[in-house]
Amino acid sequence: MALKSTYAIWNNKGGVGKSTIAFHLAATYAEKHPETNVLVVDLCPQANVSMMLLGGGTAGEDRVLEFCGSSTPKTVVGYLGNVIAAGPGAPIPDPSEWLVGVSELNDNMPANLFLMCGDGNLEPMAPLISDRAAAPPLTASIDPWKWVHLVIRTFIEALAERSGKQNWMVFIDTNPSFSIYTEIAVSSATRLIVPVNADDSSRVAINALFTLLHGSTPPHPIYGKYTFAEKAKQRQMLIPQVHLIIGNRLTQHDGPAKAFEAMTDATADTLYDAFKANPQRFSTPTMKTGNSSQFRKAFSIPLRDFNTAGVVAAHRGTPLSHLTTDYYAVHGIEVSVDGRRVTDCTDAIEDILKRL
Repeated sequence: MALKSTYAIWNNKGGVGKSTIAFHLAATYAEKHPETNVLVVDLCPQANVSMMLLGGGTAGEDRVLEFCGSSTPKTVVGYLGNVIAAGPGAPIPDPSEWLVGVSELNDNMPANLFLMCGDGNLEPMAPLISDRAAAPPLTASIDPWKWVHLVIRTFIEALAERSGKQNWMVFIDTNPSFSIYTEIAVSSATRLIVPVNADDSSRVAINALFTLLHGSTPPHPIYGKYTFAEKAKQRQMLIPQVHLIIGNRLTQHDGPAKAFEAMTDATADTLYDAFKANPQRFSTPTMKTGNSSQFRKAFSIPLRDFNTAGVVAAHRGTPLSHLTTDYYAVHGIEVSVDGRRVTDCTDAIEDILKRL
């Protein structure tokens, strides 16, 4: 048994391609590492990565809705409801009962790829989860806030522990809003993959990301004690380290996206300043980080020309390796895919995987 690593793909800025990146990282990693089980945990209420993995388009959406509509949903909501109803200290359910073997429903996918399915009911369930986290401790040994925030981490660890000699790599898709389910997502990961766009709004989002995870200095005089950062610090909880910044610019269906640096200079400088001030908030670099340029090489990577091919593959629930030069139907429109762009996309994803 070994849990290789757990990555949350998160930025508190929307529209940076978190779900699409999670889809391609998981599918490609599973193809390249058939000896390792790959798990995707979908903790975004939109459940986009689940739809992509389960066939894409309306087929993937219908399969997600089918899981969500069952009497005991085989989804994150079903699992959270089951565990929260049982309460702290109760034995957790067998994790394997909550996994979807992706290839059983989408034969384009590798057999070693598994999903804890997303669920739109995660949004209306959020107040209940928050209520349970805010409950007063019944005993000195059980902290409801910590128990709730670690419920998915406990699931992942139990899955790995009960899997014998099987290795696991875990990717967690997230929502940009820092709701209770996003707090659970980042509490479940050891490392962060942070997608950004090449714009100044990403610089602002990066500052907010560190504030949400680690708090501000000095703390806000009124609200500081209520924040996730402060409560996690009091409980000495592990906060995931920033491992990789992915520069992403997705186009919809047509036209090439020009290759660009993973970050603007302003975003790179902001991150480098954060690294110099608190290097423990980042994973251990494998390259020199003596200046902003070296830091950029150590911690960032651009998704070069990740455009039509990447979007078409995700829409069809198909790994990039299955695409060739051809026309593909996307929402009733025939979209041309150039095999050279498929190679560019595949190379870009594999470059990221080499850094994990």
